[in-house]
Amino acid sequence: MKITILIYMRSGIKHTIKTNGSYYLTMTVVDWIDVFTRKNHKDAIIDSLRFCIKNKGLSVYSYCLMPNHLHLIVNTNGSTELKNVIRDFKKFTAKKVLDQIKNEPESRREWMLQKMLQKFEKAGEVSSKHKNYKFWQTGNHAIELFSERFTWDKINYIHNNPVEEGFVSNAADWRYSSASNYQNEESLLKEVYCLTPRLQTVI
Repeated sequence: MKITILIYMRSGIKHTIKTNGSYYLTMTVVDWIDVFTRKNHKDAIIDSLRFCIKNKGLSVYSYCLMPNHLHLIVNTNGSTELKNVIRDFKKFTAKKVLDQIKNEPESRREWMLQKMLQKFEKAGEVSSKHKNYKFWQTGNHAIELFSERFTWDKINYIHNNPVEEGFVSNAADWRYSSASNYQNEESLLKEVYCLTPRLQTVI
């Protein structure tokens, strides 16, 4: 079933996810640690997005996974609340990637875990008797979409992020992005729903 993206807010104000509207989200690793330079960690994010699409009603219209953050344009089909889906996604991926760091080959294991532990302690979210790790920064830099132009500005920004950072010269060459979906090329996440730009008349 095709999902129509909902666009109805006055302005793109940053806040938490408050409605089941359509949002531009950015999830960032604590201290901007470059975790997603390893294939296993990147694949964990893609697999989790796919699971949420198939089992939790998530609709993904654009995404790009960078070394230390993830951009998304998403909404849900109404069967679940977006804030709950994103909460579960962040909780699962944090546990999954941390388990990979602890148990799979990772040259930066001790440094990364120490960074994440320090961040967790600074946030005052654990007692002295119980220690754990914080993987994602708090919040999702949520901006509700309010116009078609704004939506396409964000899609283009997301897809051009790896180009602007000098990782690739063509956006579609960045494998962990929906840019290839929009160019009808082979993609890792085939479940992305590509929006169709409105035709504009040039006078």
